[in-house]
Amino acid sequence: MWQIIVTLLIYLLMVIPVGNYLYRIASNKKTFADPVFDRVDNFIYKIAGISYRTHMNWKSYALSLIKTNALMILVTYLISRLQGMTLFNPNQIEGMDPSLSFNTVISFMTNTNLQHYSGESGLSYFSQMAVIIFMMFVSAASGYAACVAFIRGLSGHSKENMGNFYVDTVRITTRILIPFSLVGGLLLVWQGVPQNLNSNLIVDTLEGTKQVIAMGPVAALEIIKHLGTNGGGFLGANSSTPIENPTIISNLIELYSMMLLPGACVITFGKMVSESKANKQDNLVKQTGQTSFINRAFGKQGFSIFTAMGLIFVLGLALCFWAESQGNPVLAQLGLNQAMGSMEGKELRFGIAQSALFTTTTTSFTTGTVNNMHDTLTPLGGLVPLLHMMLNVVFGGKGVGLMNMILYAILSVFICGLMIGRTPEYLGKKIEGREMKLTALCIIIHPLLILGFSALAIGSDWGREAITNPGYHGLSQILYEFSSSAANNGSGFEGLADNTLYWNITTGLVMFFGRYLSIIIQLAIAGSLMRKQFINQSSGSLQTNTMSFALILVMIVYIFAALTFLPVLVLGPIAEHLTLLS
Repeated sequence: MWQIIVTLLIYLLMVIPVGNYLYRIASNKKTFADPVFDRVDNFIYKIAGISYRTHMNWKSYALSLIKTNALMILVTYLISRLQGMTLFNPNQIEGMDPSLSFNTVISFMTNTNLQHYSGESGLSYFSQMAVIIFMMFVSAASGYAACVAFIRGLSGHSKENMGNFYVDTVRITTRILIPFSLVGGLLLVWQGVPQNLNSNLIVDTLEGTKQVIAMGPVAALEIIKHLGTNGGGFLGANSSTPIENPTIISNLIELYSMMLLPGACVITFGKMVSESKANKQDNLVKQTGQTSFINRAFGKQGFSIFTAMGLIFVLGLALCFWAESQGNPVLAQLGLNQAMGSMEGKELRFGIAQSALFTTTTTSFTTGTVNNMHDTLTPLGGLVPLLHMMLNVVFGGKGVGLMNMILYAILSVFICGLMIGRTPEYLGKKIEGREMKLTALCIIIHPLLILGFSALAIGSDWGREAITNPGYHGLSQILYEFSSSAANNGSGFEGLADNTLYWNITTGLVMFFGRYLSIIIQLAIAGSLMRKQFINQSSGSLQTNTMSFALILVMIVYIFAALTFLPVLVLGPIAEHLTLLS
């Protein structure tokens, strides 16, 4: 337990300066690295024909994002289909199947990185670099750019200017993703992660058999897969293998990499919103329960959002750690000692604590990388990652968690406004019919995709045939697959036989709609709010920057989850747990 606490405390010390750095980039403020990066950015603007001074409204911003992503999908699809004819293919891997190529390029362009293939046998080195690593950078940059535009809309510094998608994407790539990846990649190489273009090694084992050891540009992929909250592994077994994750130090590097930027987005939100006209005009309402350090570190609004996310994360982590520490109830009833807890599917070098922390983190920060096999988690341990993907608000990757949590904040002030008989307000803007309709639509899309496609799979032969563990766990396998797809997570209960035409197409559609419909609606909400006039808060206004509002927000999230997902969770992991107890 203590190693979990220390790990999280170190994270808090790291995320504050990174959040301040991201805030300065998002708001075009000066940083120490400007003399170098300004030249790089200006060169890219020049050769790409990007006008730095061109501003976009929310429609232009969303359209630019979709057009750019669509072009990249087309190019990378062709590469994956023709990879057998390309360079850097020492292992002679043939081109991908059409449906698998479709699923793969949609998966990586939507920042989901769901893998229905094993990277060591399904992709050439050229495809790993030109398709997978490339899309890990651009999909993450696209998501963070959309998040920054969303924050600009909420802060209301302009009536129409959400920034420039191309400029935001370039700045996030050159000033954050690339330099952080260079440093993190070198640290992983230092820990023993391969980085080469050699063909796979074939060695003689002590048992007298042959074993293939994968080679390739592993470190380059590993760092951006975590930093960009991507999750797709170079190998099929992902970060549970010593090749991708050899030591406890490499495990911490990967853990912190996927936690830093999502947490930094919340700090960026708090700082940018604190500069809004409403916060400058309203000095009457004082903050309670916050020190000046917290205000400076997180921003007034960022503190309540970060606290709400942190509470949900800690509750889920505690349940996952406890469940895995207890071991299998059946073995306990047989009198078998499980002092180490349930170690099935886990690495001895990480143990229960780091496995539970990694599991909760990768599904809360919607990364999808794994250092243990989630299919072998205890029922309650597996419930946590499943639930956090269904919530999709616990930090989330590439700003997704923040954008989704803001929707719940809008829903919360609307409900509280109805209870006290006042017009709901958020960040100095009135919440009216248009915003509530868009918010309700965006919130309902996520469970609709998960439950609708899960019902389709359960009710059809192609869905049931993929289940390898019948019973309650089989339902959990299907729920996990579509929850992971809709949440842009990418991890899976890998017992599911999902590399088929039907699963490739259905999960591809869920990933596509789960990503782009949400972004478009969220930008529309921000665009609607940014055109409204600021209103001064009064003593009767609901304060959204306090600990009490954070608790209200947590309750609203859990209530909504119970109303939408509890019945199917009862039929899946909860019923499985009760069966083991009986």
